[in-house]
Amino acid sequence: MLGGAGLVLTAGPAGAAEAAYATECIPPAISGLPPVRGTTKALITAPAEAKVGDEVEIVWKTVQAASKNPDVLDLGKDTVKPSGTITLGGAATGTLNVEGPRQNPAIPKNSPMVLSDMKAKLTLRTAGELTLTPDKYTINVNRPISTDTKCAPKETVPVAARIRVTAGGGSTTAGGTTSGSGGTTASGGTTTSGSSTSGATTSSGSTGGGTGPVDFPGKTVRTTYTCTPPGPASIQAPITVNARKQGGDYALTVKTGDSVMNSPAPLPAGAMKGSMNVVVQGADRGTVTVVGEPNKAPVQAGKPVGIGELKGTYKPGATGRSTLSPGKLTIDVTLGGQKIVIPCTVKGTAAVSLELATQQQDGGTTTGGGDSGPTTSGGGLADTGGGDHGTLRALALVAGSAVLLGGAVFTFTPWARLRGRR
Repeated sequence: MLGGAGLVLTAGPAGAAEAAYATECIPPAISGLPPVRGTTKALITAPAEAKVGDEVEIVWKTVQAASKNPDVLDLGKDTVKPSGTITLGGAATGTLNVEGPRQNPAIPKNSPMVLSDMKAKLTLRTAGELTLTPDKYTINVNRPISTDTKCAPKETVPVAARIRVTAGGGSTTAGGTTSGSGGTTASGGTTTSGSSTSGATTSSGSTGGGTGPVDFPGKTVRTTYTCTPPGPASIQAPITVNARKQGGDYALTVKTGDSVMNSPAPLPAGAMKGSMNVVVQGADRGTVTVVGEPNKAPVQAGKPVGIGELKGTYKPGATGRSTLSPGKLTIDVTLGGQKIVIPCTVKGTAAVSLELATQQQDGGTTTGGGDSGPTTSGGGLADTGGGDHGTLRALALVAGSAVLLGGAVFTFTPWARLRGRR
């Protein structure tokens, strides 16, 4: 164990060597990203000689982390904190936990990670040659929330420093295990899970005209989405498109169920907001943007989360029978002043949730259709009262609040790998 009164040796002479080793880094499970391999270069500094009973300082300088900060999220100043483990050999056995302060410059997207030096003090108990070998390490990012990326060697790591320990004036303890103070080694992690298209067309109610609004309930269709990183690979949601006739227009309300998953991490109130492109086909063609409200209450980790209702107005651009189906979703989340946008597209062809008998309206437009995004001007099908949603910040919370957190913690995932998953 450490002794509290030993001499801390920081000089004279110091022994230091750089060790390079293949490393596998595991992004937080909530990111949905696969493990990433790279090369870690670590410089371990320690005194070249010391005596039994001395307390020495060991420093781990990360010359090169296993990968860059990907092109997902800028990391702010003093948001990154490293901790690691050094394996002891020779005159002592065991591990030394080292830890660095949360000190870093701002780290832009697609740039090298910058980690502070990790340090610990070690009391020498046994004469002989003591070897120091870098091992696993953890990178903690505390904004937008606290998350860990864990990295471990994938090959035998070379010794990075040696201390020649002499007997000195004290007694020698044989074969003891030596441990250090300072950092902690994180373990474990969080998990998340994401999860074809079915359903039937519904036609209900009158074609309007008459004395007031008419409700047209749609059928629930289970829809599978594929999301781009940092979203999960696949998610699934029960979606219902309902309409209420108001004159010649239709007020749309899209529901996705009360709960789609358990939140893998805390989510503050107002952090997420979303929308969807409802796809119109048949006599009329195009998309209608429906938008949801931000979450009103915080969501605790492990608690059920849902999307809520998404609303918008459909102004028909043609007369005849038109169908409405779920379309593109986009997650729009703001945490700690950072915005993360994750688009999700329908896998295959979404089933029709609602069929309407429409009458062409002034200002309504028949477009080329498809699920390419909402129309923002010139009589598009979408009229939600807000042009700043032009790129569809659709809340596929089906993807989970986990997705909201990913950008700040993918510290070792090359952006090229992310693009490869799109």
